[in-house]
Amino acid sequence: MRSVHDIAKEIVAREGGFVNDPDDPGGATNHGVTLGTLRRLGLDLTGDGRVDEADVRRLDRAEAERIFVEHYFRRPRIADLPEVLQPSVFDMYVNAGGNAVKVLQHLLNEMGGDLVVDGAIGPVTAAAAHRAAVPDAGLLADAYGIARRNYYYALADARPASRKYARRRDGGKGGWILRAEEFISPRFHLGEAEHRARTAAWA
Repeated sequence: MRSVHDIAKEIVAREGGFVNDPDDPGGATNHGVTLGTLRRLGLDLTGDGRVDEADVRRLDRAEAERIFVEHYFRRPRIADLPEVLQPSVFDMYVNAGGNAVKVLQHLLNEMGGDLVVDGAIGPVTAAAAHRAAVPDAGLLADAYGIARRNYYYALADARPASRKYARRRDGGKGGWILRAEEFISPRFHLGEAEHRARTAAWA
């Protein structure tokens, strides 16, 4: 199995460098780390007494990986989940915070669980995930990836400014959808026609 550090390196590679997209609620971002995260952690990388866009620009890949491992994997207790779920939940946690866990909790409830959907991995959520993995861990990972993909589509349904992350200008799959499908078996990927049908109602 890939180590958490290997997964963090992959996440940083997927996130890319500095961007400041006005349609992204996260604001200025570098290697996937937002200005809000740096402020929350009090990381004044320039040493000027302020945490601002200059600090986001200063952030390097190694520091981004460290932030992800400590604050998006260890502290949320993703290691308590079945190994097969950890890469996708970790990747989505970087992208969507506690919503990554809420997606899992909703899925586990659909599978017969009775979890409070609070976005936190405690012993009850971890135990439910391990029980759900017993029949077929691979299918659980696929189910989570599909639920994640549906979350992104629903987010774009509700927020037109976010649709460019789910659908390219040419109508093909956007980054959100492709990212979710990296963690889904190919047999469960949507075909281009299916994707276009799913997004046909968008202006």
